[in-house]
Parts: sequence; C-alpha cells; structure tokens
Amino acid sequence: RGFVYDSRNNLQMRGLVILLISKAAGPSTAELSFQHNMVSGIYSSQRSLAEITELIHTAFLVHRGIVNIGELKSCDGPLKDMQFGNKMAVLSGDFLLANACTSLAQLQNTKVVELISSAIGDLVQGIYYENSKSSEENCLTDDISISTWKEQVFLSHSALLAKSCQAAMELAKHSAEIQDMAFQYGKHMSMSHKLHSDLQPFVKESSSDTMAFSLNSAPAVLHQEFLGREAWIKQIRTAETHPVVPVFSRQLQEAIKGGKGVTSAIDLCRCHGNRALAALERFPPSEARAALANIVYAVTRF
Repeated sequence: RGFVYDSRNNLQMRGLVILLISKAAGPSTAELSFQHNMVSGIYSSQRSLAEITELIHTAFLVHRGIVNIGELKSCDGPLKDMQFGNKMAVLSGDFLLANACTSLAQLQNTKVVELISSAIGDLVQGIYYENSKSSEENCLTDDISISTWKEQVFLSHSALLAKSCQAAMELAKHSAEIQDMAFQYGKHMSMSHKLHSDLQPFVKESSSDTMAFSLNSAPAVLHQEFLGREAWIKQIRTAETHPVVPVFSRQLQEAIKGGKGVTSAIDLCRCHGNRALAALERFPPSEARAALANIVYAVTRF
C-alpha cells in the first residue's frame, strides 16, 4: 500500500471526501450512545470505510495499467517484461481488492457491504465498456448522446464515491434522507470533477502545446450533438489528412472550441456543482461542510 500511495495529493481525494462528509453529518440521534467511539467527530468504522474506498480505487487504477500485448511494437520494450508486468498488475490489484473486501466484512454492516459491492460492480461495468470501445478497430468516436455519456461516467467515475458517502451515513445510522443527500453530493461532485478534467485541454490558455484529449470526452460529445454525426465525422476525416498527429489534434481542438461543445460542458459542470452544493444544505454549517463546498468551487471555476 505504501508503494502505491505516492506523493500525489489527488490520489486520496475519495477518502478525504468520505471523512469530511462523515464529520459534516456528525452523530445521528440513534447513535448517541456510541459517541465515545468518535475521534474528531468521525467514527472508527467511517475511517475504515475511507481506507476501503481508497483501496478499491487504487486496485482499479493498478488493473487499468495492464497493457494490451497485441498492440505492442518492438520499440515498446521486451515482450517478456511486459507480460511479467501484466501479471504483477493483475496480482497487485487483486491483493488490494482482497484487502478491501476483508476490511469491508469486518465492518459487520450488511447494507454497507451491499452498497460497496454494487459500486465495485458498477466500476467493472464502466471500465469494461471503456475498454471494449477503445479496442474496436476504426472506432473514431462513439455515436453517443450526452445522457449516455453521463450514465457511463457515473459507472466508471462516480458510483464508488457516491455509494461510499451513502455508506458512511449508514454507519452512523443517519436517516434515509441524509443518506440520499450524501449520495447526491458524492455523485454530482465527482461528475463535475470529471467534466472539469475533460475541459482542461480546451480551456487552458497557458500551454502552447496541444494537450491530448479524447474524442469521447464531454466537450467532443456535446460538439457532436450540436453539429450532427455526419458533419462531425467529416471534420475528423478532414483533420486526418494531416500526417502529423499534433496538427490533427490541434485542428480538431480548434473545431470543438469554435462550436458550442466547450461552453455547454462548462454549463453542465456548474450544473452538477450546484446540485452537489444543494445536497450539502441538508447538513449543519461547519468547517467540514465548508471544505466540501470548497472542493466543488475548485472544480467549477474556469
């Protein structure tokens, strides 16, 4: 675990959010007799849950690092090394996932086990979809609507955090309404976080180089919706005539910037941010609640 958790601050964002929302909600009236188990306003079971969520996320990051041997070229390195690396990635990810599942069982809460298990299922489904699409030959871009994009992003990026926030409320025996508000915060905050990262190649002014972007990122999907499928494919084909990849990327980037995709993605990012802030209104004012709001402000400011 110590090897995987490096110095990058964003790596443990999920655990931090769970601890903050646990502190913001505080103890429920049903759990008043157990307040002696609390340290700094957080139950020990909620701390364990934050670690479990981080372990699951890290396990999937490790598994995502597996390379497709069939696509490797001789310049990528010795094939045996890559095959060994793949085996290590599979085993390391499985080890972290097994650790998480053992800790999850020790919480002895059936609903929490059910919630986190379903989140793992969502992650698998979301990543499987991503991989199946990226491996299709001649697949320039998916013909998907923004609603389908949202469904896919929820599975692969938002479900784990949303369900973990809900599980943290369940561990403190909070009402179904508070559990739902925690779920809504986790869902909408992570959706706005994903939209924010998708937008970076289109809104960063400082970088002179073209930042890599996916043709299935939110601005591109929205651009395709406004433009129409045929016109979008024509734009891609026109840009493809350039043998130099950066020129191809820059042409498409400028085309997307010139349309309505970027402004619509910014609006959508702020919309999800506002819904996350609205969910926080059900929690009493506190430093923890203010910190959760600041996280939303950080990803909705352009």
